[in-house]
Amino acid sequence: MKHLYVVTHPQSKHHIDGCVGGWYDSGLTDLGLSQAGNIAQRLRELLPEGAPVELYSSDLRRAYQTAEAIAHQIRAPIQTTVDLREKSYGDAEGKPQAWLDERFLYPPEIGNRLDHREGIPGAESRREFATRIYRAMDRIMAGPCPYQIIVTHGFALTFVVAAWIIMPLDAAGHIAVQSTSGGITHLFEDDSFSNRGIVSLNDTSHL
Repeated sequence: MKHLYVVTHPQSKHHIDGCVGGWYDSGLTDLGLSQAGNIAQRLRELLPEGAPVELYSSDLRRAYQTAEAIAHQIRAPIQTTVDLREKSYGDAEGKPQAWLDERFLYPPEIGNRLDHREGIPGAESRREFATRIYRAMDRIMAGPCPYQIIVTHGFALTFVVAAWIIMPLDAAGHIAVQSTSGGITHLFEDDSFSNRGIVSLNDTSHL
């Protein structure tokens, strides 16, 4: 039996500044820090008292600050990895969203969407982004701990879920999973059939 709770970090400074996130290392706002506390409290309620828990996080500041609040509640160390970062937007990171919008090249409706380049120097393709999220999930899922928490980013949630349901990476060109800042997604694998389910997706009731 395995329970995986996936958290998308709450409100960050780049959100209210209207800037492109990606690998731009913005921190949480005051509201975001308060929301991180709410997330931590909700996870404490969901986890059985005394159960072993592993906590994984993107190393970007907004995710790590969220993980810190959770670690304080559940008394677990934070294991960081760059593989859980948001998609890199290269030269657009930290710039006004309008700068990216003016230059962005949308992927084709059909065809090879995974390797599409969006017209932004240094940006990751969807395949490059998905590959490292899948790699992170492989490492996390290989562990025997029955309760695991992942703190990551909004777009990254799509590929966390895709990896969870064992969607072949080459089939992940169209999938999009709804995400909201501060949402909690609960994934579950039973120990009889090893079926993997989505118990709840992007729950924000704690906010």
